[in-house]
Amino acid sequence: MLSKTLEGAINDQIRDELYSSYLYLSMSAYFETNNMPGSARWMRLQSEEELSHAKKLFDYMNDRGSRVVLQGIEQPPAEFASTLDIFEKALAHEQKVTGLINTIYELAVKENDYPTQIELQWFITEQVEEEKNAGDIVDQLKMVGDHRPSLIMLDRALGARQG
Repeated sequence: MLSKTLEGAINDQIRDELYSSYLYLSMSAYFETNNMPGSARWMRLQSEEELSHAKKLFDYMNDRGSRVVLQGIEQPPAEFASTLDIFEKALAHEQKVTGLINTIYELAVKENDYPTQIELQWFITEQVEEEKNAGDIVDQLKMVGDHRPSLIMLDRALGARQG
């Protein structure tokens, strides 16, 4: 069983992963409204991935005999300035999530909770990938600038994302 401190921290992280899913779904909706179907698809898949992260933590808590207590989820923003703005916000969000995961890992180390450390290793590795993916897209968008044909090509490339 998890300590009450770790239980609370992981419950908070479940909430944060659900918020991430909600945020990316909001970004997907914005892209849909603004005729960027590839970016909308990319964000929808990202939303589904974040939901799977929440479920992974949910299952881990249950496997450890701890109580999952779902919390309210904050409303995500619905308006954005541009495609670049959205992906910069996604990158900043992933960097924040990395910090949250690292904090829980530090707590697990402090409490000598080895199973939680092992579980969180997966999330730490995942966050490296999440930050890289968002960062690469930000870099590409900065190279493209406001060149509409290039934005359309990049949107198509983002739409080719597989699960």
